[in-house]
Parts: sequence; C-alpha cells; structure tokens
Amino acid sequence: MLYRKIEKTIKQHFKSDSNKILIIDGARQIGKTYIIRHVGNELFENYIEINLLEDFLGPRNFENIKTVQDFYLQISMLAGNKMKEKENTLIFLDEIQVYPDLLTLLKFLKQDNRYSYIASGSLLGVTLANTTSIPMGSICVKRMYPLDFEEFLYANGFNEYAVMCLKEKYLNLESLDENMHNKLLDLFKKYLLTGGLPDAINTFIKDYNIVKVREIQSEIHDYYRIDASKYSSENKLKIERIYDMIPSNLENKKKRVVVQDIENKKGKRFSDYQDEFDYLINSGITLDVKAVSTPVFPLIQSSTKNLIKLYLNDVGLLTNVLYKNNIKAIMSDEKSINLGTVYESVVASELKTHGHHLFYYDNRKNGEVDFLIDDYDNLCTLPIEVKSGKDYKVHSALNKFLTNPEYGVKKGIVLSNERLVEKVGNIIYLPIYYCMFL
Repeated sequence: MLYRKIEKTIKQHFKSDSNKILIIDGARQIGKTYIIRHVGNELFENYIEINLLEDFLGPRNFENIKTVQDFYLQISMLAGNKMKEKENTLIFLDEIQVYPDLLTLLKFLKQDNRYSYIASGSLLGVTLANTTSIPMGSICVKRMYPLDFEEFLYANGFNEYAVMCLKEKYLNLESLDENMHNKLLDLFKKYLLTGGLPDAINTFIKDYNIVKVREIQSEIHDYYRIDASKYSSENKLKIERIYDMIPSNLENKKKRVVVQDIENKKGKRFSDYQDEFDYLINSGITLDVKAVSTPVFPLIQSSTKNLIKLYLNDVGLLTNVLYKNNIKAIMSDEKSINLGTVYESVVASELKTHGHHLFYYDNRKNGEVDFLIDDYDNLCTLPIEVKSGKDYKVHSALNKFLTNPEYGVKKGIVLSNERLVEKVGNIIYLPIYYCMFL
C-alpha cells in the first residue's frame, strides 16, 4: 500500500470529534477513494461507501434527496444492517459533486449527529465555486494531490527515519555524500518519469516497464480531457484547447498562457476565458502560477490574474507528452534536451502540495524569477530559481531581484542537480531533491 501523508489528516479529523464534515477534494485518479476506504475500514466497525457517480449514471437513488430522513431511508436500503452508532459507523459519500444538493444537506446531517461522515469529489472545486448554498460552517475541505517526491521515496523503500535524516541535512544546509546524492538524484529522475499518480507508481514498482506506465498516464490524461465535457458543451472545446496547450506553452521562453492563441483570435482577453481557467484550476488538473511585478508581502496583494502560467498537476503526464517511452531524455542527461520545464513542474507541484500559493516574478526591465512564495518567518518574499543544467549559477533576474532594496528580500534559493549545498551572499544553492522540504 502506498503511504499518503493525508492519512494522518483524516485520522486526526475523526479523533478530534470535529463539528465539521471532512471533504477530500482533488483531481481524478490521485487516490482519494483508496485512502479514505483504508482509514474508514481501519477506524470504524461499520463502513458504508456510496459512489454517487455510479448512482448518477445508474439508478439515481440520491437524485431527489432533500431531507435528512429521506437520506437515512435511502442509505438503509443499501446498508441498513451497518447503520449503528456514530462512534462505529462511517458513511463515505464518494464523488459528492454530482449531487450539489447533498453538499447543502451535509449541514443538517452534521446537526443531527447520528453517524460519522466523510466525502470526496474529483470536480468538487468546480461545484463549490458554482454552488450558492455551501454550508461553510459545517464542512472542512482539504485538497489532495498526486504523490509528492517524499511519498515516492516511501514507495521505493525509504522509511520515516531516513526521510527525517534527509530533512535534518536540509535544515542544517548540509550536503549529502556522493553515494546518497546519486541515489536521491536517480530516484528523482525516475519520479520525473512516473509522476505521482498511484496507478503509475504501483505499475513502475511492480514491472519497471515504461510502456505500461505511459499507457496509464495517457489514459488518465484523456480522463481529464473527458471531464471537461461534463462541464459545459459551450466551454468544452476551449477547456480542451487550453489544457492541450500547456506543454507547448511551458516550452516557450515566457511559459505563460497567451490568450490570443487559444482560439487564434486577436483582441481576446483573459476575462473571455475566465470560466475555462477557473475550471482547469478548481478541478485540480492544473496548477496556476500568477505573475507579480512588485513583490510586496503577502504576495496575493500584488498578483496579476491576466498573466498566468499553467502546469499539469502531475509531472509524469508532462514527460509522457514530451518524451513518450524514451527515458534517455531524463535518465541519461542528454545534452540536446533542456529539462527546465520538467524541473519547474516538479517544484510547482511540490510547493502546491505543501500549501503554498504560487507566484512568479515578471518585470519587463529586470526579467523573470521562476517562483515566489511568501516567507512568513521573515514577512517578505522568498524567490526560487530552478535550474536543470550546469549553468545553475547564472541567474541575472534573481540577482537584480535580491539587490532591490524596495523588496526587502532576505534570501533566495536556487535548485539544481549539483550535490553541494552552498551559501553565496544571500543565495542558497540546494540540490533539486531538497524541494520536497520547502
């Protein structure tokens, strides 16, 4: 079984006797159902799982449920023998987004307090954004992502003590020895191939067959495109077009979305595609990075919505699109291949998984810095540059950023393949795998 850090969050929620119902939100195929089922069966004697998407596509038993009593009656028809006491009965509502009315009903189910509940949704972010009667005081929404690099290490035999030792090295700004560095870098490159989708990682560990891994990734990539058709026929083609453009956009120098390229129409603005961008971001299948020209803490104050970069939510999906079954581009350090886009994608997903809002520095005069995050310890901005080549100490935009007295920045970070941890002035050079601790 793959270790998922969110398991602790779910268990803590049930043990805290919270007055809210936990909802796990996230894209399809990232392991939401599996981890909730695992925890549910471990903690509760009576575990009831209702897949609402299957119900919607079939009998639609829950389509017109409006009251708590009607809900109980419907559940009893399916699992009445398991409806015991709150302490030993968990009802899991999977894919709850297909019935938005049930989101509203959660408030009254919690007030009745007869059973324990948890819910999940693969397009829940979209539903919540378009639902006017969200019971905000009664639900707690946690976003789940594909496996991050730390979880990938656990899947490949690392234990908590080993990861703790790595983290201690990171916190003390210490380099790893040559052997451990090579092992971590090798696993990092394999993570670039597999990404963090559970099916892809399980297949990789079982068979070490890149063709099988890519088949899974292609299938899930198609799932994400198909999901767009469930949103709106009017928006479907635009959503698919923006989604399909992401790899090529990231290969461009600026990397940001050019709205006029979406339909090849001049005069189009970001606002013309607001719904489409909201879908791609709220559904969890893309990660958005907003532009900032004046990095004032907190960064949300000065972000520009019109200039955004979009990354796929999983680096394995990206390397599948870019390189297919050829692993040499990543594993053999091919000189003709620039892995900057791939490395940036990993860092974006790591930062997002760890709760950061993502921004990048965009200044016509001074250039661009890959990522900016809020540095809450120093109440300023932390700039991060990501380098995949040997010229990792060449970063003029970062230099200008750090020397601008108006920004009040304390330090900057450069991530690269280099083993040695160095501190040169106010720039800290770290090996790329340390991104899992940022």
